[in-house]
Amino acid sequence: MTGPVVPFREIVLKVHSRCDLACDHCYIYEAPDQSWRTRPKAISDEAISWTARRLAEHAEKHVLPSVSVILHGGEPLLAGPARLRRVCEELTAALDGVAELDLRIHTNGLQLSSRYLDLFDEFGVRVGISLDGDRSANDRHRRFADGRTSHPLVLKAVELLRSERYRHLFLGLLCTIDVANDPVTVHDALIALDPPRIDYLLPHATWDAPPARPGGSPTEYAEWILAVFDRWEEQGRPVPVRLFESVLSTLNGGPSLTESLGLAPTDLVVVETDGTLEQVDSLKSAYEGAAATGFDVFRHSFDEVAAHPGVRVRQLGLAGVGPECRQCPVVRSCGGGLYTHRYRSANETAGRGAFDGPSVYCADLEALVRGIETRTAARLVPGAVTDPGELVAAEHELTRTLLARLHADLAGRGGPEWAEAWRLTALVDGPGLDEVLAHPYARGWLLTTLQALRMGRPDAVAHAHRLAAYTAAAAVRGRLDVPVTVGYADGRLVLPTLGELRVGAPGESGRARVVSAEKGFRVRGERFELEVECPREPCGDWLPVRGLGRDGAPDPALDDLDPYRDCFGTQVLPRLGLAEADEWSGRLGAAWGLLSATVPGHAAAAAAALTTLTPLAGAGEPVAGRHGYGALGVPVGLTGDALALGLLRGFRRARFRALRDVADLYALDGGWLHPADWREEPVPVSVLLAETHERVAVAAYDRSARTLAETRRALEALQGAAELTVGGKSLVADVLVEWEEAARG
Repeated sequence: MTGPVVPFREIVLKVHSRCDLACDHCYIYEAPDQSWRTRPKAISDEAISWTARRLAEHAEKHVLPSVSVILHGGEPLLAGPARLRRVCEELTAALDGVAELDLRIHTNGLQLSSRYLDLFDEFGVRVGISLDGDRSANDRHRRFADGRTSHPLVLKAVELLRSERYRHLFLGLLCTIDVANDPVTVHDALIALDPPRIDYLLPHATWDAPPARPGGSPTEYAEWILAVFDRWEEQGRPVPVRLFESVLSTLNGGPSLTESLGLAPTDLVVVETDGTLEQVDSLKSAYEGAAATGFDVFRHSFDEVAAHPGVRVRQLGLAGVGPECRQCPVVRSCGGGLYTHRYRSANETAGRGAFDGPSVYCADLEALVRGIETRTAARLVPGAVTDPGELVAAEHELTRTLLARLHADLAGRGGPEWAEAWRLTALVDGPGLDEVLAHPYARGWLLTTLQALRMGRPDAVAHAHRLAAYTAAAAVRGRLDVPVTVGYADGRLVLPTLGELRVGAPGESGRARVVSAEKGFRVRGERFELEVECPREPCGDWLPVRGLGRDGAPDPALDDLDPYRDCFGTQVLPRLGLAEADEWSGRLGAAWGLLSATVPGHAAAAAAALTTLTPLAGAGEPVAGRHGYGALGVPVGLTGDALALGLLRGFRRARFRALRDVADLYALDGGWLHPADWREEPVPVSVLLAETHERVAVAAYDRSARTLAETRRALEALQGAAELTVGGKSLVADVLVEWEEAARG
């Protein structure tokens, strides 16, 4: 097994190995592994000290910012306040100055009292309580050995935790599912206790000892959980439910939030009362010794346990699940289910690992993930994926967010010049500033400046001072009487989106005040005062940003002036002469005519989105560069059909880049590779989705049967891709509609 060892961030510390209840679904006492019988009831002082020492060593070696320790059993409260104090003191002292310590305890609550909670308050120990619902549901399994109910005592413990004095210690409720109980009744009973969180847990089961299905349905547990989900939604999601939040997170490309789902590597180890180091407790449900590692805290480090094959296999993500699971579209959300639930002894006789297969809850997990996705898809799909206006708005919001981040990252290093520009930016905030920040190269300026700051480059602050030029341009556009002092270089003062004014000799630098005037703006420096009355027309030393539209074609700006337009990874041309610009505009108009006649829908979308074209050298393909949405770098050597197709492909690349900027379309936490007919080797989903999104437009334009067939097969692969989020699946569905339109011709 390859890859670095994943450090443990969570330690389950068994402080007592016996329990005061006789729950018949307990994975400790009712499981095949009965090793608890030979272990001491309470953890020894020596085991406590060695555990604290080992944990501190582990945290320091791996530079862990924090570690969690869960006090567990049996029933941990049976250890008594004195022993629990010893545990808390030893762990706190050992981790002091090494890592933050998150202490928790999972209890049935029967022994809970103010005496314990005062101790927990002293050490910040948060308390989770096991409760299976209302009295009828809880009494189905959680009873005393003589059959008496435990429910009233558990409710008493919960009420104590809910009191103002201890509420901050309340971690939440843990409910083990029994499909014989009514799901809504169970959920409502738990919600009525106002917990900070609810964890619904599938009962531990394996293929050798499968879960009860009294109704006979292969998805009985999914149906039960989805009934709870519907009730939770109906109530407005009043409290977090870890199971639901985990599925929703993975559907949106995020991480799993629970060990029982998702592909995140395990980072948990168990310390038994005798100091033995074991794998996750639930493995005791599989067979005798399934959780054993052969290590203990007295002789072995946590790193040695982390390298154990049984631990490593649960740190491999996609490679750690069986072949059936690797091909399943929902594997990112379910992760093949809890490792324990995959156990099937018959696998070994078939030449497979006992855990190398799907979960005994496989059908339930798939139904659960698909059920939650179906119920929430409309809300989970980012508006930017389906609405061009939302995409533009999201891109604009991203640019504003980057501007705010730049202000924060400067942290006063911009000096009075930045402070004054920032103050004036707030004064001119409005439609004019929106227009300026929507210019694609405003994003290029921000990214360049932020990168320079991160790298500690000496020119970072100089880049940041460019803000004044954007502020001045916004004031001019908004006709606001707000004078702004702007720096200029090489004798040229550039106002983004407006143009360039020659204010001095080449090589000359300085500062000038820009103020809006009735017809245009005035610029005043130490030795000059100039006025531009017609900002859209060239006059004297003023060179405006020009438009390119003609004969009904779209009118994007020809920006061959902006100093941050050089973001295409290839040579940008200097300002075109009038004849060159006019000739290029004519060729672009002809290309738009070809697009409008051949693919009118794609042409209209491109015309609405592309705001800025910048001339590039050569005759290669148009480039979607490192800037905001709406710009393309277009080689001036392109003509005719090649220019039309290049504009179409460039627009699709720019759109996909913009979507990727503002929406989670896929996750890259697995090793999936997908075939693409136009590629020699399989590719990640990011590449396949981007290229398919582009090629479907090409297929519509050139009517190539081969391109259509190849794109269709790629779409089929994408429809089964586990990495796609709900937003990514929505985009694939839209591209499929485009493919169908192209296929109809």
